[in-house]
Amino acid sequence: MPVVKLYISPALLLMLVTSPLWRVSQSLPVKVKGQGQATDTCVLYAHALLKNITNVLSQEDLYSGINCTKQGIALNTDTNTPSACAPKGSSCSGIILSLFDQESCLKNITEDLRHYYRFLAAQPDPDSLRSVLSTLRELMEKCFTLSLPTDLSMDKASADRTYNDRLRLCKVLKGFQVRTITINRVLAYMNSGEHTT
Repeated sequence: MPVVKLYISPALLLMLVTSPLWRVSQSLPVKVKGQGQATDTCVLYAHALLKNITNVLSQEDLYSGINCTKQGIALNTDTNTPSACAPKGSSCSGIILSLFDQESCLKNITEDLRHYYRFLAAQPDPDSLRSVLSTLRELMEKCFTLSLPTDLSMDKASADRTYNDRLRLCKVLKGFQVRTITINRVLAYMNSGEHTT
């Protein structure tokens, strides 16, 4: 029996790897069952939020004089979202979790959303952040039944940001992007129902 050699062109290989059929999973956000009156629109809001944060991070004029891609991140350290929302059976922290505490997880997510909303709404020029604030507001109100924070300390007098203000905005937005990815994965995990088995 003759040996048949398969020749795969680089273009065919690239097409195979980038095909949607090749991808095993995506971390797209999904609705949260039992949390308020969440609907399938939560998928759109959370996805749009992540996309809008990513777009704002690429706006060079917002961080004039700063290469934002080379900066560190500033996460909200007042919450424990990654550990509180670790899936059942996870051993990322070295400890295998036998339970998933949905209430604690949602409480941490809620606090994260409020924290980032307060920070972004208090920026001197919120117009440049309008897309992020808009989708964050929709996610909070429609999917988590949260009222918007009213205790915003806004300093609108100075439309010009100092170097430190621009640097902090860059780092906080990068942290919010990372936290939004975590939130999207948690919502997908809760929607799958695996946490209840």
